[in-house]
Amino acid sequence: MRFQNTYVPYGGYWSSPFVRWQGSFSSLNAIPFAAEMTTRALKDRNVFLNSFDSLYFGITIPQKHSFYGQTWFAGMIGAPEITGPMIAQACATSARIIANAASEVEASLHDRCILTVTCDRTSNGPHILYPNPLAPGGKADVENWVWDNFGYDPYAKNPMIQTAENVAKEAGISREEQEEVVILRYKQYNDALKDNSAFLRRFMISPIEVKSGKKTIATVEGDEGVFPTTAEGLTRLKPVLKEGTVTYGAQTHPSDGNCGMILTSKEKANELSLDKDFEIQILAYGQARSKKGFMPMAPVPAARNALESAQLSVEDITCTKMHNPFTVNDVYFSQEMGIAHESINNYGSSLVWGHPQAPTGMRLIIELIEELTLKNGGYGLFTGCSAGDSAAAIIVEVNKV
Repeated sequence: MRFQNTYVPYGGYWSSPFVRWQGSFSSLNAIPFAAEMTTRALKDRNVFLNSFDSLYFGITIPQKHSFYGQTWFAGMIGAPEITGPMIAQACATSARIIANAASEVEASLHDRCILTVTCDRTSNGPHILYPNPLAPGGKADVENWVWDNFGYDPYAKNPMIQTAENVAKEAGISREEQEEVVILRYKQYNDALKDNSAFLRRFMISPIEVKSGKKTIATVEGDEGVFPTTAEGLTRLKPVLKEGTVTYGAQTHPSDGNCGMILTSKEKANELSLDKDFEIQILAYGQARSKKGFMPMAPVPAARNALESAQLSVEDITCTKMHNPFTVNDVYFSQEMGIAHESINNYGSSLVWGHPQAPTGMRLIIELIEELTLKNGGYGLFTGCSAGDSAAAIIVEVNKV
């Protein structure tokens, strides 16, 4: 899918910190929390609510009142006249929302300005009871939305971690190679923390006071739940699956958070931009699905599809960011695409700061844009896997004008 006329104003994006599940955000309904962060971000950027024609809202884990998710959200931010779709596509939600919003911008006869917001809370996920009157005694079917779905794909009939082991075995990816990449990813994240988190402060909303009634119960100033990682510590961990290679140190953790991004025309983006020296364009979207039970392979064909749509080669790409629930993803992607580990996921990745599902990809794309601006422009590739052995990819271009 190729886009010709969809732009993002520089600074027209934001992210809350990401907090490890059962941490400081665990009591917050994801939708009002996202509304609070969006209101704060738009005020800081002097963006008026009457700028928006549509809202694209992403959430994958049910919250109380999420039946009304996008319209409730729009009302809370003070824009009750806008609406749009509510989208759930696991970790591909952000890429799909950007692609769908871009399609609306492209199809419109007039300038469109679209607010896209993604949010999730993996903490305290719902326990769902499904009536089953045909079961013995009418016993209900039950599901823990987060935990049970991490642990079982009803089509592939395996837990997600098994997909990483399947790829590691087929591609010959050793535990040692995985852990080398783990150490590198944490070093890259530490670059984002330099100079009082200067890189993160380019887009992250902080500090955030978490309240219970009128009482402040926590103050969050950055990502919470990132643990120091050493080679010695990794070697002491046992593989999660018997006779496997993937440890808890080589995979991400669930987390809570939200992100937002504005998509619009070139002219409107320039009007809203915080730095008119930079022009940010959404160029292409790609998606793909690997063979059953091999989820970490899927980002490769998704990236290739996006590159083909953008009429680019991997050699044209200046920066790459990818969602890496397992370091197997990174190693396989590097092997297949011929990209060095060191050129992927500079300044951080979901392996380190966590995985709240819907917002995961949007934060990576935001970081991709900021890395490109630090390099004075270029092409950026985001790709990442998603539940059901699927993946999505987005290509952006940043120009210094």
